[in-house]
Amino acid sequence: MAYSWFKAFHIVGVVVWFAGLFYLARLFIYHVEANQEPEPARTILKKQYGIMEKRLYGIITTPGMLVTVAMAIGLLVTEPEFLKQTWMHVKLSLVVLLLGYHHYCKRIMRQLEQDTCKWTSQQLRAFNEFPTVILVVVVMLVVFKNALPTDLTAWVVFGLIIAMAASIQLYAKKRRLDKEKELAQVSQIPQEQG
Repeated sequence: MAYSWFKAFHIVGVVVWFAGLFYLARLFIYHVEANQEPEPARTILKKQYGIMEKRLYGIITTPGMLVTVAMAIGLLVTEPEFLKQTWMHVKLSLVVLLLGYHHYCKRIMRQLEQDTCKWTSQQLRAFNEFPTVILVVVVMLVVFKNALPTDLTAWVVFGLIIAMAASIQLYAKKRRLDKEKELAQVSQIPQEQG
């Protein structure tokens, strides 16, 4: 019975943790893009994004991570034979990488707060894909365990994931180019009137 409780709250923790990580990186993108806004909007937006980032990290993302890890420990204590299986070794390795990502987000938050962040919004969009890839691989490992499929269906699904990530990147690029074009048109209007 304890196993079921640990598993249920492990899943809840994973959902909360990933939701926080996904949204946190989006806030970083908006925070960086706020630098392109004129004053006073730039200062107002950066301050608001900073508040949102801190609250999201401290109230949702980090507690989600702690619940996930605590419940995972409970699962492994109740079912120690999982530690003998290859899929679990791979999963735990990916979780270690995700923990590093989580803590690196704190570093980016500090850089944004101190206005020393060198990341571009495009780089942060790519950075935001990292937990998605980990999530997909971990779910596949948990579902298929040591029998991870390598048939045509698996490759089609993998291709669809890559296509989705590429389309997100292309859409972001299109939006950026459209905004640059709009700004160029707006800046030409005063010159034409003068």
